[in-house]
Amino acid sequence: MADMLEIDRLSFRYPEAPREAVSGFDLRIPQGEIVVLAGPSGCGKSTLLRTVNGLIPHMYSGDYAGDVRVGGASVKGSDMRDLSQKVGFLFQNPENQIFMFTVERDVAFGLENIGVPRDEMRERVDEALRLLGISDLAQRAPHELSDGQKQRVALAGVLAMKPSLVILDEPTSLLDPMTAGDLVALVAKLRKDLGTTFVVVEHRLDLLVKVADRLVVMSEGKKVLEGTPRDILFGDDAERYGVATPAVTQLQKMLARRGLATTGTLLTPGELAAELKGRNR
Repeated sequence: MADMLEIDRLSFRYPEAPREAVSGFDLRIPQGEIVVLAGPSGCGKSTLLRTVNGLIPHMYSGDYAGDVRVGGASVKGSDMRDLSQKVGFLFQNPENQIFMFTVERDVAFGLENIGVPRDEMRERVDEALRLLGISDLAQRAPHELSDGQKQRVALAGVLAMKPSLVILDEPTSLLDPMTAGDLVALVAKLRKDLGTTFVVVEHRLDLLVKVADRLVVMSEGKKVLEGTPRDILFGDDAERYGVATPAVTQLQKMLARRGLATTGTLLTPGELAAELKGRNR
């Protein structure tokens, strides 16, 4: 399968900054993968995302080395209009990208900006609303909606552009556990149904480990760990780099230290429940 995102020896330093925000970073993400990017605040995650959606180098200046390619095309050589149709970006706070008077108009906003014909725009808006399960909200005012509904509206606006790659910046941080779980399930469904590639920056890994293919950990601008969530979170290095492991994983490690072995590696409450149920048979 072809790589949707290719990052080769990427380095970037903001003007007058004492060190590089991203340094010697390499990454390959095939089409259809869900990759979670983790690490402490200030480790370079936001800068890395800006190089993928084109804000760096098109909007932010600085010392740039290496290359980032989306769908085989270099970000440096692409204009922002083209990139907006390849890379979708969902902000941490959905209110930062919701500002029209109705949900329907908000989802159509990006399409209007790139001059999509009205008939096609109608089809894309209706499809995005249907995919997100919010067709009944089309004529509602966004400010009347719950945080979870606003998140879906913002994501509908992203999907209406038909991007091949979607970046989610801490998408569950403002959501209650149930709504956050619904959003993660939706990401998995969109990957399955549309083949969309996702890069997710998130601290609440307990929800995403169920659907993520890989976990990439950054520290001081560098990639320090990469592998399956199961492999990374059961090692000793993740916590050393400030990555909070799921509660179930911490419990299993504690049980192991006390000589109470469990089967395999557990990441979710469901896996723990199945383990305990098996022991009680």
